[in-house]
Amino acid sequence: MRTEDLIAQLAQDSRPVRPDAVVRRLVLGIGIGAFISAVLVVLWLGPRDDVGAAMQGASYWIKWAYTLSLAAAALAMTTQLARPDTGRVRGLWLIAIPVLLLASVGVVELLRAPRSDWLSLWLGQSWTVCPLLVLILAVPIFGGLLWSFRQLAPTQLRAAGAAAGLTAGAFAASVYCLHCPEVSALFVLTWYSLGILLATFAGAMLGPRLLRW
Repeated sequence: MRTEDLIAQLAQDSRPVRPDAVVRRLVLGIGIGAFISAVLVVLWLGPRDDVGAAMQGASYWIKWAYTLSLAAAALAMTTQLARPDTGRVRGLWLIAIPVLLLASVGVVELLRAPRSDWLSLWLGQSWTVCPLLVLILAVPIFGGLLWSFRQLAPTQLRAAGAAAGLTAGAFAASVYCLHCPEVSALFVLTWYSLGILLATFAGAMLGPRLLRW
């Protein structure tokens, strides 16, 4: 059989793919994983008792804005790396925007607070467990992304794994906001980000093994 005939025969059964098929698949996997992570927060950690009062303050929404904007930028990267024809990843610089904005808020907090309070603003009450909890909550979301990748065709496996880990970590940090009582921007910038980086590193290490097809 000639190559042209083989290609024509294989193409007979092909169906058109929606332009947003990759995004829809990834969002579905993230949604499933985030639901499991939210259940873990409710049943294991418990939501914060003062969530109603916390929603009246800007710090509550600043945390969400930081984690969700990181998640959106990471999802854009993951969508690109989920395709087999990925070249240079576009929009990588977008990750720096929420980091710089939150760092600016943290500097303002330090300038307004007495120096005796700086350490408590940075460490809060849960700095020893925050990164680990974010990493744990990222596991179901990373698992959902792995399920999504089963019908996709990434070729840059380590980069795709890192992007998936970053996405999982950022969404996990957003879910963790339901429990975390910390309000300092400096705390969020340091310890939330550390948890997200741990998830990114884990994704980069696991990507070549788990995303192979």
